[in-house]
Amino acid sequence: MSEGASKLGRMEPQVTAVSQREQWISVPSPIGALGVAAMDGEITRIRFGGVGRHPVTDHPAAVLRAAQAQLDEYFAGTLTDFDLPLAVPAGSDFDLSVWKAIAEIGYADMATYGEIASTVGDKEAARAVGVSCNRNPVPIIVPCHRVVGAGGKLVGFGGGLDRKRFLLQLEARVRVEREFQ
Repeated sequence: MSEGASKLGRMEPQVTAVSQREQWISVPSPIGALGVAAMDGEITRIRFGGVGRHPVTDHPAAVLRAAQAQLDEYFAGTLTDFDLPLAVPAGSDFDLSVWKAIAEIGYADMATYGEIASTVGDKEAARAVGVSCNRNPVPIIVPCHRVVGAGGKLVGFGGGLDRKRFLLQLEARVRVEREFQ
């Protein structure tokens, strides 16, 4: 199990007070800007396309600086396991079980929606797994891009298929480079 997966094991829906606010940063990447949010020392969200309407903090928390550094290393091909504290602002029990199963998919490996459905105890729930993947609040760190259609078909991804393809190709290239040095 990867470090990220062990961290995910502690993920539970968080009830937050109105006075608590997420901090946001924008992280440039080869797949476009990523909006990364944190609250109380834990990463809460990653958003494709930047921060959206969220204000970017001038004084990012240490966990946001760590997230940016780890994302930079991931895209450079030098990091294969994220080690960041994660919190989920909302998610059903089914979503949480899917996200935990996704976190178990190894770097440069893939699983099908059907395989994840079986892992979480409902082999008929492949479509529901897809919905949970789309709800994943921390893509890349919880690698929903590694979930593919039956037969390895490239389908569905909240960030778009071009981003999914890029992430899978990046990981495959890094794996090959490491294994054949």
